[in-house]
Amino acid sequence: MACLLEAPLRISVLSEVTATSRHYVDRLFDPDPQKVLQGVMLLYLLQQSSSSQQLRTECAVVLGSLAMGTENNIKSLVDCHIIPTLLQGLLCPDLIFTEACLRCLRTVFISPVTPVQLLYTDPTVIPHLMSLLSNSQRTQEYITQIFSHCCKTPEHQTVLFNHGAIQNIAPLLISASYKVRMQALKCFSVLAYENTQVSMTLVNVLVDGEQLTQVFVKMMQRDQPVEMQLTAAKCLTYMCRAGAIRTDDSCVVLKTLPCLVRMCSKEHLLEERVEGAETLAYLMEPDVELQRIASTTDHLVAMLADYFKYPSSVSAITDIKRLDHDLKHAHELRQAAFKLYASLGSNDEDIRKKITETENMMDRIVSGLSESSIKVRLAAVRCLHSLSRSVQQLRTSFHDHAVWKPLMKLLQNAPDEVLVMASSTLCNLLLEFSPSKEPILESGVIELLCSLTQSESPALRVNGIWALMNMAFQADQKVKVEIVRCLGTEQLFRLLSDPDANVLMKTLGLLRNLLSTRPHIDQIMSSHGTQIMQAVTLILEAEHSIEVKEQTLCILANIADGNTAKELIMTNDDMLQKVKYYMGHSNVKLQLAATFCVSNLIWNEEDGSQDRQDKLREMGFVDVLHKLTQSTDPNLSDRWARATNTEQKITLVLNSQTFSDVVFCPCQGEDSVAAVPSMTTVGSDPLLPA
Repeated sequence: MACLLEAPLRISVLSEVTATSRHYVDRLFDPDPQKVLQGVMLLYLLQQSSSSQQLRTECAVVLGSLAMGTENNIKSLVDCHIIPTLLQGLLCPDLIFTEACLRCLRTVFISPVTPVQLLYTDPTVIPHLMSLLSNSQRTQEYITQIFSHCCKTPEHQTVLFNHGAIQNIAPLLISASYKVRMQALKCFSVLAYENTQVSMTLVNVLVDGEQLTQVFVKMMQRDQPVEMQLTAAKCLTYMCRAGAIRTDDSCVVLKTLPCLVRMCSKEHLLEERVEGAETLAYLMEPDVELQRIASTTDHLVAMLADYFKYPSSVSAITDIKRLDHDLKHAHELRQAAFKLYASLGSNDEDIRKKITETENMMDRIVSGLSESSIKVRLAAVRCLHSLSRSVQQLRTSFHDHAVWKPLMKLLQNAPDEVLVMASSTLCNLLLEFSPSKEPILESGVIELLCSLTQSESPALRVNGIWALMNMAFQADQKVKVEIVRCLGTEQLFRLLSDPDANVLMKTLGLLRNLLSTRPHIDQIMSSHGTQIMQAVTLILEAEHSIEVKEQTLCILANIADGNTAKELIMTNDDMLQKVKYYMGHSNVKLQLAATFCVSNLIWNEEDGSQDRQDKLREMGFVDVLHKLTQSTDPNLSDRWARATNTEQKITLVLNSQTFSDVVFCPCQGEDSVAAVPSMTTVGSDPLLPA
């Protein structure tokens, strides 16, 4: 291997190294690791303070050249403590020696086998590196490159931020050296990623009297190198996602987004197209307006179809080097395209339609679900999940291409991150209006979903129970019995005490859907009534959110609609007192749910209704109902008016007249509709970055 030197190091390499030393240095490049180690040990000796400055500089240069070799070379150097040795060398005032040490450190740290934590072991290292930034353009380039490669965690961001990274690096963005500007820009991109503190600080930074955001905007101009355009767009993207820049800011809508769309075009290198698509997907994930703008910019949806055409047949025949390059990036291109399609289609129905109508799109997604690359499979299922939020697509494209089959196969054996997204998608395919629901049921999915509820991952438990909840919506008794049998009562009640609030909510939703229609209510309560009533009592007595207690009262209202099941409430004075308490609660949702429980208990046309009415009257329910009708709270009055004319129902309760045969259990928020079961579409929130 040649020893690589950079001007102005005008010294002959190893000019002071004796013939014996040369023998050891030659071993640095020997294929035998043991011989390499001997050479490294000698170089350590050569860096003692007793050696001349020129010799020490040459040793640092040789080490830097060695570091440019194989990963085994790097490992040998790191194992011999080259990093602390070079860091110690940075204390020397000699600039040429300092630059040589920094260059070697840069080469070592950019290797994927070097533990970046070694930079943070000694708390004095980072502030000393900051102090060296002003020494020369080379120190600026090497130090910022070290920072950008070694900033991997929020803790690293905090350390760099606290030691003045922003103030020290910002002036470098207008350096005369392109390399310095570029490395400084990369530094800001890693510092700002998912970091609100850094991003909020950056928006207030001035560089030579100009706002930093405007400096980034200038760096995105078409006359700048593509690498700079992309990195500047990433900086603004991360600042936007961190909340430091509004999504409707002109620098986002008119500059960053168009720049990233431009990077997706054929005129750019494959790796640039990958980075552009993934950054664009991240930028617009939480914002439907950005998704709509992007979908109509430069025919982006159609442009992405080209990402699936590598390697091309032409390159396979005429250019082996091109084929190798295309093969290397083909998986990355498909992954990036799926991610961007997922982000584009996460909210808007028209965009989803445009995506599914793109050339062979559904076939490509289906193929992606079985690709060898786990990253492509994950991106493909994310895209499918995004499209599954569409009622129209569930009824058409998903049915026509039988996407449930490869999805079920994917669920059989996959890493947790894939399982989470695949099971979320399955939840949507199990909605009542999905044609895929029946064939999925026939495939024996209940056992699979029940196994997910036992996962250590809260996300998988949520999705497992969520899918069962959707499956139980308006299901026949056979399906409900199979769910209860396969899940098991012990697991069902274990889930009702799950520490994760989402798991608890979905379990309550499942129970509510199981307890719908009178025959099903009576059948389930006859078998498991005691345990269910105990669970309801515990939840109503414990410290839970309004949403959890509302869902629990909805279950109680459904039980009250059963022919025989309602007696489990009527014979439980403690439960009746709880219902009365929540009728007088300050929260309107809880008042409504409790009131409809009462309306189901005293329906006139059922046997024993008069006895039930008498008992409730004796317990003081009439006084509570009177107070509700006299409420002056405008929010409460509005809620009554929207709740299927509740005031009339209360009047009927007071007069002991006939009630409507409807079980009204509001649980979907302000726009709830009168319905017994709970059915919810998974994924109403925007997707997160992978």
